[in-house]
Order: sequence, then C-alpha cells, then structure tokens
Amino acid sequence: MSQTKPTRAAIVLAFAIVYLIWGSTYLGIRFAIESIPPLLMAGTRYSLAGVLLYGFMRLRGAPRLPLSGWLTALIIGSCLLTCGNGGVTLGEQYIPSGMASLLVATVPLFLALLGWLSGLAARPTLRVSVGLLFGMAGVYLLARNPGASHVALPGHRIIGIGLVLGAAFLWAIGSLYSKKKQASPSPFVGGGMQMICGGLLMVLLGLLRGEASAFDLAAITAKSWMAYAYLVTFGSIVAFTAYIWLLRAVEPALAGTYAFVNPVVAVLLGWAFAGEALNVQMLGGAALIVTAVVLVVLGGAKKAEPVAEEELVKSK
Repeated sequence: MSQTKPTRAAIVLAFAIVYLIWGSTYLGIRFAIESIPPLLMAGTRYSLAGVLLYGFMRLRGAPRLPLSGWLTALIIGSCLLTCGNGGVTLGEQYIPSGMASLLVATVPLFLALLGWLSGLAARPTLRVSVGLLFGMAGVYLLARNPGASHVALPGHRIIGIGLVLGAAFLWAIGSLYSKKKQASPSPFVGGGMQMICGGLLMVLLGLLRGEASAFDLAAITAKSWMAYAYLVTFGSIVAFTAYIWLLRAVEPALAGTYAFVNPVVAVLLGWAFAGEALNVQMLGGAALIVTAVVLVVLGGAKKAEPVAEEELVKSK
C-alpha cells in the first residue's frame, strides 16, 4: 500500500511544536498541581483533550474503529500517558521540574537501544551515539542550575527520580509499540483514542489513591486553571498529536530528541519570564544539546538513504 511521504516542512513544523510546547509543559504541570491532585489533573487533562480531538475527527467523517483499535490505543495510552506522563507528574511532587526534564532526557537513549534490540530501528551509528552522549552531557549541565523551584513533598528525592526514570522507560516502550502497531491510520484519530484511554486510566488510579477525598474544586487557583487549560489545548491536543505523527514519519531516536531540547526551552522561558539568570554553564549545556540534535539528525538521515534506495529497487 502506497503512503504519501511527509514533506520536510511538515516534519520541521512538527518538531518545532514538540520542542517548544513540550518544553513549557514542565512549568505548566508544576503550576497545575499546586492546587489540583496530580493524577486527577493529568487524567482529566488528557481525557478532555482526547474527547475533543476524537469527537472533532468523527464529526469530520472519520470512521468508527473496531474494538481491536481501542485495545491498541489502550496499550499505547497506558505506556505513554498513564505511566509516562503520569509518572512525571507524580515525580514533580518530589523533585524540581529542572531535574525532571533531565531525567526525561533519557528517552532518546531508551528509544535508540530498545529500538535496535527489538529490531524496530537500525543499530545506532557512531554519529548518533555521540550525539546522544552530547545531549545527556548538555542536560546534565542544565540540571545543575534548575533554578529556584519548590516541591510539594520534600525529602523524598529518590522516589521522584525513580518515578521519572520509570516513566521515561515506559514512554520509550509505548513509542516503539506505536511505530509498529497503530490504533488508527489517522494520527489524529489514534492520538485522540490514546488520550481517552490513558487519561481515563489515570483518573481511575487517582481515585484509587484517594486524591478525590482531599480535592476541593473551589480551592483551585487561577494560576492552576490557566496552566490546566494550556496543558489540555497545547500540551495535549497540539503537541501530543504532533509527536504521534512524528513517530510515523522519522526514526524513534530522532523523534525522541525533544527530550534534549525541552530543558533548553525551560531555561530560556525562565530567563525571559521569571528573571532567572543565564550563565556560562547553562549556555554550554545548550550548545551541547544543539550539537547533539544535529548529530542525531545527520546520522539518521545518512542511514535512511540506503533503505529508501533498496525499497525503490524492490518496487521495480
């Protein structure tokens, strides 16, 4: 079955969305969970976004999918959202958002290694491997300057680190599975289904944790409401759908470079809007991350060419 090749402009736009918007969601999550229980916040955020996106696509004529499609969406949504985003949201109760962004930067490493071991991606080239290491070094430098940031539950740093690392690992597994098996031919329909399934599961887990008993709707601050609205619209509908599309268009390790760029975006937003200082160490970390993305992009592109030529020969 022939498939339209994505244009370079579409790929660049999708990367820009994932790089910039997801870089700002760490701060959005921090503001939202100041007065909203973490799993109920994340679960309703994705459930609402999923219903809006899926409903819109159905109104535009998208067909109803069989139960097998919803089962695939449940598996992917559980890994990416329930365990992935939910783990980060819980982890940010114990560690600063800067440290969380550092730990999430292990996603490209997990994607490259698990993709190679599972046969879903080629063995990382030397250039890609060096780029991944540069990216890790860059986010390490940035994480040493996380800025002034409080946590809701201090004194449990190991719990937060474990939650975010586990979330990154399961996010990588879900990303690779979604590249192999898709809930829907449309990334928009599939993304909506995954958000509904993953979000509802997070809400269920939040209720089992007893989050509803201490939840007071009237106590939600204006800052939390604004952060929540931003997370639903831009963080979920726009950026998550762009990421699902990217997983179909490029190599998993390349799609995962968002995890290197997000800390840079977070630092720049802090400098621009929160008065946080930029120093040589931070600029050095940002430079390493830019170099890492360039190496991964060039390494992935170089490896993709022979595959395309081979498929062309087979089709003749």
